[in-house]
Amino acid sequence: MSEQIDERAAPGARDEDEGRLAVTLSINGQRHALQIDPRTTLLDCLRETLHLTGTKKGCDHGQCGACTVHVNGRRQNACLALAAAREGDEIVTIEGVGTPGQLHPMQAAFLEKDAYQCGFCTSGQIMSALALLNEPCGASDDDVREFMSGNICRCGAYANIVAAIQHARGQS
Repeated sequence: MSEQIDERAAPGARDEDEGRLAVTLSINGQRHALQIDPRTTLLDCLRETLHLTGTKKGCDHGQCGACTVHVNGRRQNACLALAAAREGDEIVTIEGVGTPGQLHPMQAAFLEKDAYQCGFCTSGQIMSALALLNEPCGASDDDVREFMSGNICRCGAYANIVAAIQHARGQS
């Protein structure tokens, strides 16, 4: 992990702001020392404070999966987690998965299998699919569909999403 510390505060925050909480979050291998409202969700912290906008705000109620990130290697809906409660955890967002010049194999499979349409849900779908590689999931397409059931695609690209995941798993 990089020892560089990013000391950005929430927009408009001043040292004298009452009620702000000092938090250091480890995101994509970089530490961020922040002053945040204790009620700030991890999703809002990522998007509004750190400008990591790959994680999407869909429903803001934990029902769509667009905000899926990894916390300590496990998937989590960022809209349901308070940022302050994630201090000391290792957080990975879609921005920490691959680069345009060197995609993660799961990202490459999503491209190859056309596993997106509008793209809004894609980062959450990929983050859940990556978790599938490390969590118990059967080999069948039905097993993959069940595992991914917390991620909604409003465009209905489910068949291609399953195909991409199976391709990345070496099953097709």
